[in-house]
Amino acid sequence: MSAKNNKYKPEPVSSRSTYIIGGLAVLVIAALVIGGILWQSSKNEVQNDGYGSVQNSEVVVTVEDNGVVLIGKPDARTTLDIFEDPLCPACAALEHLSGQSVSEAIDTGDVAVRYHMLNFLNRASSSGDYSTRAGAALLCVAQDGNAIAYSNLHTALFAPDNQPAEGGKSDHTNDDLARIAGEAGASDAATACISSGANVEAAAANAAAASEALSAAGGTGTPTVVAEGKIVSTKNSDWVSQFAS
Repeated sequence: MSAKNNKYKPEPVSSRSTYIIGGLAVLVIAALVIGGILWQSSKNEVQNDGYGSVQNSEVVVTVEDNGVVLIGKPDARTTLDIFEDPLCPACAALEHLSGQSVSEAIDTGDVAVRYHMLNFLNRASSSGDYSTRAGAALLCVAQDGNAIAYSNLHTALFAPDNQPAEGGKSDHTNDDLARIAGEAGASDAATACISSGANVEAAAANAAAASEALSAAGGTGTPTVVAEGKIVSTKNSDWVSQFAS
């Protein structure tokens, strides 16, 4: 046999396996991408859409030390501390995505909420003191003792139609805030309190106390949610479900 004939001649390799492996890899990558998109989307879904604000007549609202507003049923299982600024876009996003779940959890008694209103974004408002005045408006309604009106106003102030733009050219006057509160169900006494600016100085002092409380809790900005001394992750919009009974 000649040397030529003794040479090893490899058989042609079928490309079928290569195609199969490549195809599977593409499918896996596609599944991961689609799964990631769906997961990211689920993180940002509006929770309990259509529920609205607090509606249970058993829910009460009271004003605690330093103007902290507590809203909930007297026998609520868990109390959350929520730190917000009325001009804060991220606070509005939290309210949009999770606010209705919070309201239902308040209605069912799964949670009560202590709202701490800050005003560090005054500097980004046209009037220079919008955050303080919006906090004062909420305080007027809370002092009036109408929990449903308070919840409605809280929701309304963070709604896209009402929340002024950060760094915008205009915001709401006290009369505007009083009108929004009236539409939310606040009494004449509460709207008069808002129009007069009666609580503005108190709201400024309360905001300073809220800033100290936020720092003590380990928070660095708004919104921050705290439960049992620990900051709650709100990256996933269904975060409220962990407190459901």
